[in-house]
Amino acid sequence: MLVLEKYTIGVGDRFAHQAKAQLQACIQIANDGVDVVPVWNKSNREHDFIGSTPQSVFDAAKVAINDAGWDKGWHVDADHINMNTVDKYIECSDFFTIDVAEYIGQSSESNIIADFIDRHAELIGSVYIDGIDQPFEISREYVEEVAAKYLFAVQAAAKIYRHIESNKSEFIAEVSMDETDSPQTPPELLIILAALADENVNLQTIAPKFTGRFNKGVDYVGDLAQFEKEFNDDLAVIAHAITKYGLPENLKLSVHSGSDKFSIYPIIGNALRNTGAGLHLKTAGTTWLEELVGLAESGGEGLELAKHIYTNALKNVDALCSPYASVIDIDINQLPSSENVNDWSGDKYANTLRHVQDHSEFNQHFRQLLHIAFKLAAKEGVRYTDLLKSNAEIVGKNVTENLYDRHFKRIFIW
Repeated sequence: MLVLEKYTIGVGDRFAHQAKAQLQACIQIANDGVDVVPVWNKSNREHDFIGSTPQSVFDAAKVAINDAGWDKGWHVDADHINMNTVDKYIECSDFFTIDVAEYIGQSSESNIIADFIDRHAELIGSVYIDGIDQPFEISREYVEEVAAKYLFAVQAAAKIYRHIESNKSEFIAEVSMDETDSPQTPPELLIILAALADENVNLQTIAPKFTGRFNKGVDYVGDLAQFEKEFNDDLAVIAHAITKYGLPENLKLSVHSGSDKFSIYPIIGNALRNTGAGLHLKTAGTTWLEELVGLAESGGEGLELAKHIYTNALKNVDALCSPYASVIDIDINQLPSSENVNDWSGDKYANTLRHVQDHSEFNQHFRQLLHIAFKLAAKEGVRYTDLLKSNAEIVGKNVTENLYDRHFKRIFIW
């Protein structure tokens, strides 16, 4: 089995121009004594929007790896795949995010649920887990309820896993259940892991939905104390499941929509330090915003295009927001008019967009709208990508600083 490293970062490079700058952030944190391995990811939806192919992600990453002489691990993630989309990723990916959120709530046959409960008497009653002060008090009815909600999704994950396994000898599997309405509690996570073990799914990361809101491109919204308890309890549940059910020893939590969640990074960092656990953090969308920051700072044609993209985003705000309604909170009244933005300097545009929360010009609504507007840049075609090339230095500087200073250092430098 291909083994995933302890600390991994999911990085998105939607236009295949920032792999070098993203890797530079990993080089800088390695120089600080912490190995954080890049995992380049791009979802099928993003490929469709942009008109790219899965192979392009591998190709861009490989060039960056070779040019930098990077001799540590690196991976390419078939992000949020299902049985309908997985085949096109098998040749060029070694990490597969198996997304089964759409199957949650679809009930398995009653005999399958009953058999699961009969196999797992250890889940009923007082369940003691090292690292959690109080035992889980779990009834048979509760296990039945959770199994009815999640077993069908687990079976779907197993079907996809076995399909990949039949076509690829070594790969890394992640199971994703985050894109759903309700968070999974630690007891639910334990039951899900038992079910995945029953299906012989050798997952190395699992992405549950956590309490609170993980809106695109901005900070976490929720009860920090509750998140801290939940995150630490989840780590304890995973350690317990590894021992109890024979899951891979390096199984770890994956935090999706993890970019820019600055208020929870100290909590995550403390948990990693105290437990020795690993982490996979996905930061896909934040890099595209740094491209816009860099283009704005470059002035001239770059600033003009950045303004043009915002104007189009404002005109199409409803259509852009609709697919992302559950992961954005945009107050239309807080968005500047296109007329105002067209009068801005490059610094004003960059300061309004860049995620520096205590800056007087920062506007989270402006940032969220542009986060989901990458398809408008894709429509600009070579106009956009040529400007990325001609302004590669300033764009790359922003990409690297964002990952290293605002993400890596807040989690991994203790």
